[in-house]
Amino acid sequence: MESNANLYAVLAAGFPADRRGVAIETPERHYSWDDIERGSARIANLLRSLADPGARVAVQVHKSPEALMLYLAALRAGLVYLPLNTAYHESEVAYFLGDAEPAVVVCDSGNLEWIERVARQAGTAHVLTLDADAGGTLMTRAADCGDMLDPVPRQADDLAAILYTSGTTGRSKGAMLTHGNLASNALTLKAYWGWRADDVLLHMLPIFHVHGLFVASHGALLSGARMIWLPKLDVDQALHYLPRSTLMMGVPTYYVRLLGDARFTRELCAGIRLFVSGSAPLLEDTFREFEARTGQRLLERYGMSETGMNTSNPYDPALGPRIPGTVGPALPGITVRVVDDADQPVGTGTTGHVQVRGPNVFAGYWRMPEKTRQEFTADGWFRTGDLGVLGGEGIPDRYLSIVGRSKDLIISGGYNVYPKEIEMAIDVMPGVQESAVIGVPHKDFGEAVVAVVVPRSGATVDTAAILAGLKVELANFKIPKQIHVIDALPRNTMGKVQKNVLRQQYGNQPA
Repeated sequence: MESNANLYAVLAAGFPADRRGVAIETPERHYSWDDIERGSARIANLLRSLADPGARVAVQVHKSPEALMLYLAALRAGLVYLPLNTAYHESEVAYFLGDAEPAVVVCDSGNLEWIERVARQAGTAHVLTLDADAGGTLMTRAADCGDMLDPVPRQADDLAAILYTSGTTGRSKGAMLTHGNLASNALTLKAYWGWRADDVLLHMLPIFHVHGLFVASHGALLSGARMIWLPKLDVDQALHYLPRSTLMMGVPTYYVRLLGDARFTRELCAGIRLFVSGSAPLLEDTFREFEARTGQRLLERYGMSETGMNTSNPYDPALGPRIPGTVGPALPGITVRVVDDADQPVGTGTTGHVQVRGPNVFAGYWRMPEKTRQEFTADGWFRTGDLGVLGGEGIPDRYLSIVGRSKDLIISGGYNVYPKEIEMAIDVMPGVQESAVIGVPHKDFGEAVVAVVVPRSGATVDTAAILAGLKVELANFKIPKQIHVIDALPRNTMGKVQKNVLRQQYGNQPA
């Protein structure tokens, strides 16, 4: 009989034989592997009573061990998990629910009134709540359900999750990730980063995107390793738990904040065998300062919602050095190439479009077949939209460096920011003729969001009013750090806004 490709079954195969050991530790309590297994079974049995396999479960909740159990339960029940950033506002969530048409929505109790309203409009039959303290109707109802459940049989190409990303058109796209996509990436990273059962992962990342939910959590679960589970980066808590940890994953902002504290010393993190940085560009200065302070080299890797991880600087020194400014070679089983506009490979040291191929690459965009076709080449390579270089001066040919994003994506503090969405919101505001949103280098966030606004003829623009209006419509991480007012946007002969000129003009101004 063919084995079950359900991702939960793959992850659970790595759980320790003795389920009494600690799986997740929070400042308040410990959760055993048995707690994880039985708790996720109860939630899965509840979900199975509400929706059939293949239905979507949309989740916008604060980070908690129970939220991770909810994710595992959705997998276990054969449902498709759809995590939503907790910073999203009503108009944003309404789009996602309308597009995905989930059978079940789980939200924080404090947002129930408006989420229930938009969920009903999307045709969702069931809205449940889950709070950071494990309160809410989800856990109350799950408590009455059975605590055993074999994972619902899934094929490798069945959907496990949908992660919403976006493009320059402003319309969000649902990247469809299969059980096979996620399992292959987890197994590859387990081997490549040397995960062990005695590892202790300091987990301070959010769990609504790839880094925290898939890369970090999958690695620990698949290895039977303990997680120290904190809601977010808190420097005092991080310094408290680092001596008991063996791995830490973070966005560059985390490492900048730690380096800003004199208590962060070589001795404090002597037991850490691996620090991973991702989700945003890591400045070489941060890499160098971190190495000088700790004696350790940060491991930078490269991934995206549509693919999980594609490349990684080596963990094992025998496979090569960790080189600042690069994201390392392609991971085993994954192929990366850099091509010109005609999809032909360019030479070493030459900038081009980054394309990837492998079992990690997603199944396409939810209900957008034409967009899916556009994003793949005729011979099956996924167009990432990033600009990169293989090799270069003093860099091995197999190492990739990301030099820009052809889709204008901004990554600020580890979060994806899509300029077109912000531009569309600004352009309808009083007195605004047009706008351009760019990302500029920022020591703490990697990139900061900056807006450049052109007023209508004879009108004046109130930048404070623009910011106030944006804060009502958009998540905080999308709000510009600066707004500049100019007479006209720079354009090329084809009329296209030259954002590179704007980046040069405003990139050196404090954000």
